[in-house]
Amino acid sequence: MVENRITTDKQMDLEKPSDEAVCLPGQTAAIQVRGVTKKFGQTVAVDDVSFQVAKGEVVGFLGPNGSGKTTTMRLITSYYTPDSGDILIDGLDNQTNDVKTRRKIGYLPENNPLYGDLLVHEYLDFVAELHGLSSRERRSSIKDVVEEVEIGDVYFKPLSQCSKGYRQRVGLAQAILHRPEILIMDEPTEGLDPNQRVPSRELITSMGKERTVMLSTHVLQEAEATCDRLLIISGGKIVAEGTVPELRLQASKERSIQIEASGSGVQEALSQINGVDKLERHRPINGRERFSISFVGDEDIRPEIFNLAKESGWILWDLHLEQDRLEDLFHTLTAEVTES
Repeated sequence: MVENRITTDKQMDLEKPSDEAVCLPGQTAAIQVRGVTKKFGQTVAVDDVSFQVAKGEVVGFLGPNGSGKTTTMRLITSYYTPDSGDILIDGLDNQTNDVKTRRKIGYLPENNPLYGDLLVHEYLDFVAELHGLSSRERRSSIKDVVEEVEIGDVYFKPLSQCSKGYRQRVGLAQAILHRPEILIMDEPTEGLDPNQRVPSRELITSMGKERTVMLSTHVLQEAEATCDRLLIISGGKIVAEGTVPELRLQASKERSIQIEASGSGVQEALSQINGVDKLERHRPINGRERFSISFVGDEDIRPEIFNLAKESGWILWDLHLEQDRLEDLFHTLTAEVTES
C-alpha cells in the first residue's frame, strides 16, 4: 500500500524553514537525509542513512539488488514515510511540507509507468493537468520538454508503439514537465540496448546542467561517466561516498604504477624510492626495461620517478597509474556488508 501524507497549505505556512545546510564552501544542500530508517515488517530496508546532495550536483546512487536504493529514493520523493529520521528538500522537511517538497521534485521510477493507449502528446497533457498547470503553462512546458528530451518524432504516436528508448524519454519528459529543481531517476537506462544508452547518458548529463540530479544505476561505467559523485549503499547502509578517484583510494590503499624506461641502473634506483612496497620486473621490449611498482599511501610517487629519470638520464616511454576496475571497487565496498 502506498503511504500518503496530506498537509494543508495552512500547516505548511506555519512550518519554520530549517537552517540552510552547507555541503561544501559555496554549496548548499538540495537534499538532506538525516538518520533515516525504514522497515517493512521485520525487514530493515534502510538503516540509519544520512547523506547530502548539493544543489546542481549529479549524484549516482549505487548498490546491489535489495540494498535499499529504491526505498531511499521513494522516501525522498514522499512515496514512503520514514519510521525515523528527517528528509529535507531545499531546507524543508518533507513530512511537514509534503506538497511543497513534492513540487520541487521530478521522479522517474524504475518501471516507468505509462498509459500505452494514449498518444504521447495526450499523455503529457494529462500529466501537466495533474500538476495543476494552466492551459498556457501547459503548452509552454510541453513544448520545452519535447525539445529538451527530443521526442518530436513520436509526439503524435501511441505510447504502445514507441521504442523502449523513446518510452524512457517520455518518462523523463513527464518528470520535468512542472520544471522541478530536483530530478530523481531510478535506473533510467534499464533495458536499453548499447546504442540507446549513449544518447540517454548524454541526455542525463545535459539535464544535470540546470538541475540537481540523483540517479540509481547498475551500469557502473555509466555512473562514472555522468555523475559528479557516487553514493554506495549495501544492506540498507551507506558504505561509501565520494568521487570515483576518492572511492578507488578508499577501497584499495595499495596502488600500482607501470613504468617503461631505457637507461642504466633503473631497477636498483626504483627499488630505493620511499614507499615502494613491491617492484616487479617484466620482460623487456625492444631493449626497454618494464616494471610494476606497488606502493601504499595517499601521495602519488610518479613525480619522484619522473625527477629520478631526468637526473639519471633515462628515457621514459611510459609512466602511468593503474586504475582499479570499477566493478572490483564496487565489490570491495559492498562485499563485507553483503557477506555478513
